[in-house]
Amino acid sequence: MEVFRIQGGRALNGEVRVNGAKNAALPLLAATLLTRETCVLRNVPDLSDVRFMIEILRHHGARVETPAPGVVSVTAESVHPHTPYELVKKMRASICLLGPLVGRLKMADIAQPGGCVIGTRPIDLHLKGLSRLGCTMTQHAGYITVDATNARGGRVFLGGPSGSTVTGTSNLVMAAVLTPGVTVIDCAACEPEVVDVCVMLSRMGAKIEGLGGPTLRITGVESLRGVTHEVVSDRIEAGTYAIAAAMSGGEIVVRGAKADHLGAFLDKFEEAGADFDILDADTLRVRGSAGRLKPVDITTLPHPSFPTDLQAQFTAMLTLAGGASTITERIYPNRFMHVPELNRMGANIAVEGPCAVIRGATALSGAPVMASDLRASAALILAGLVARGETWVQRIYHLDRGYERFDERLAALGASVERLRQSAMPADLRGE
Repeated sequence: MEVFRIQGGRALNGEVRVNGAKNAALPLLAATLLTRETCVLRNVPDLSDVRFMIEILRHHGARVETPAPGVVSVTAESVHPHTPYELVKKMRASICLLGPLVGRLKMADIAQPGGCVIGTRPIDLHLKGLSRLGCTMTQHAGYITVDATNARGGRVFLGGPSGSTVTGTSNLVMAAVLTPGVTVIDCAACEPEVVDVCVMLSRMGAKIEGLGGPTLRITGVESLRGVTHEVVSDRIEAGTYAIAAAMSGGEIVVRGAKADHLGAFLDKFEEAGADFDILDADTLRVRGSAGRLKPVDITTLPHPSFPTDLQAQFTAMLTLAGGASTITERIYPNRFMHVPELNRMGANIAVEGPCAVIRGATALSGAPVMASDLRASAALILAGLVARGETWVQRIYHLDRGYERFDERLAALGASVERLRQSAMPADLRGE
């Protein structure tokens, strides 16, 4: 296992380019199973989740090549429907294979994903959508078997207790594009990553109307063709670097930060007193703002509202704001695992149910902390950048699921961040 050692107090300066979005790349890779022809994806981030997805595609019979950094070529001339638990357990997002397998093979047999530290994340809406298309489902020994032999287009409502489902929307769209008839999805997720999946499918020959809106209309076609497609840039990574700049001082230009994908984030970023300029549709310039940050109240909701995937990082930033801020988590109410670790560093945050109250303007001090999930990892690293002294962040394998070479890219901006073997961490800090 590896850890990060961070020496806080260094201003960040320079430019950083945002990678392709993990939450788009995974379903886009899955979508390549919908055609026998070759699909080439560009701007694919080099992440552990992406490598797991490539492993799963190869298991299903696809030929996958990586001819250049950020480029993945997939040819799936023949595909089989079984996805075993030993692959699914590595990555919950493997459930996005369900739609392509149903669409192309009219059947799927996939291990059901388990729970998650930030919430239960059920797939009931995925299955509800497929049942509305006439698929039959059976569950046995932890597997879901779907028979889509008699599937036809239908009308599906995908709203749930926390709003629309992102992966569920992509799954149903991928199933519907090769299903006879017309499928209408109401309360479809509107996230840019879902739009990116629909854009690629349309370029492959799918007939999809309503992209970017809450109602999608899909007319099934007989087959899809190969395509070359560039993965949309990662708005969560863009927001993370913007917060790093605001917290740590200096000035960072973030390229690939699409302002029209970051509307709710930038609104609250501005309200919190962050100093930034939108240089063009894909570029932000952010200056250090720690001494001017103000408290804000935030509620996470589905896009276009404030994204849950930036909640932990924003929480870290608000520890530097004078006054009390409130964050209400409406997507994953348990997503406050980073709070006890931030409090270990001197933050003053109280959690009551789905709400966290941050009393800011506290002086953060370096400490050994434990990452619980992907975004919590980023939040603890951001806190370490501004904390006095030395911070050790453990379990950074969570981070590698969603941030490519985060330590190297922060170091290139002037941060003191090292990736070390856990054995390099003093024994007393490891709790030994």
